This record gives sequence, C-alpha cells and structure tokens, in this order.
Amino acid sequence: MAETREEWIKKRAYTLWEEEGYPTGRESIHWEQARYEREVLEGSAASSKGKELKPKAKRTATGAKTNGVVTPAPKRTASRKTAS
Repeated sequence: MAETREEWIKKRAYTLWEEEGYPTGRESIHWEQARYEREVLEGSAASSKGKELKPKAKRTATGAKTNGVVTPAPKRTASRKTAS
C-alpha cells in the first residue's frame, strides 16, 4: 500500500527531530520543514510542457537555510558578571 502524504510528512518530521538530537519545543519547525520538503518533491515533477518546475523558496522564522535544510539559530547564553 502506498504511503499517504501525511504519513510521509510525519515520518520525515520525526527523522528531522532525531537528527537534531531530540530537542523539545521544535515540533512545529520539524513539521513545517517536512511539509516543505514534500512540496518540493511534488513540485519537482516535469510540467506538462516538459520543463522542470522550480519550487519557490520559503522563508523560515528560525534559523538559516542551506540546500533545503533548516539549521537552528545559535542559542543565546546569558552573560554573567563576576564579582570583583
């Protein structure tokens, strides 16, 4: 039986979560990234004119994007002053 679109997205989001080391609070980011990757796969099929379709770039709210992979933004750390 063929895998549905939602099943594919669910599995891909889970894989992204695993690859990032099981972080908490990034479920929606992984889900959106997986959904975007699926859209790219669906849009990469040849058009009726025989030309390759190019997907539009999608901006993400967090992190930098390279080759369709979202990398998390660096974590901010609070600077502590030492007592003098």
